[in-house]
Amino acid sequence: MRCVKKNLLLYAVTDRTWCGVQTLAEQVLAALYGGITMLQLREKQLAPELFLQEAKLMKALCREFNVPLIINDNVEIALACQADGVHIGQDDMPVAEVRKQVGPGMLIGVSASNVDEARAAVAGGADYLGVGAVFPTTTKLDADTVGRETLQAICAAVPVPVCAIGGINKDNLLDLQGTGIAGVAVVSAIFASRDIKAGCQELKQLALQVAAS
Repeated sequence: MRCVKKNLLLYAVTDRTWCGVQTLAEQVLAALYGGITMLQLREKQLAPELFLQEAKLMKALCREFNVPLIINDNVEIALACQADGVHIGQDDMPVAEVRKQVGPGMLIGVSASNVDEARAAVAGGADYLGVGAVFPTTTKLDADTVGRETLQAICAAVPVPVCAIGGINKDNLLDLQGTGIAGVAVVSAIFASRDIKAGCQELKQLALQVAAS
């Protein structure tokens, strides 16, 4: 599976911080019913065996909806669960080395915050970029904010689709119109929602307007 723009339209990134009466799997299922177009499983604390078990479950759920599953940071887990892709940051393994390990068929997403990082990621084999934080975010407290001009410059500089991330919600999503992004990656605006399915449906309609602008 190769990455196309439509996969990035509404890209859900998990955060078990928001798990309450629902399990993460139940939250993800609601998001899938709500129309998310890609899912990234992000786990920083789980032991490897539990991470793999969860990844296999998410893969099965995503397969039912024909939605790509991306594993955050962990190439070994991505390969073991036969995920559709892996997403890495600037401090992780070099993109070219990840490509060697996963082969030509797996998607690689890379986080970038400036044009130089974006171009280097594409040169190394990235299929898409996650750019942010475009708004202040409580999900990743050490993330610097990327301005609108930088976001536009990155979109114009690379031949792969770009997904905006960081602090995005229904109230500010339309502010990203005209930047050239293919879609948005969302964490708390999905998983902290009282009605995840309905929240995703609303976000997706807004994202469609942005992607078409």
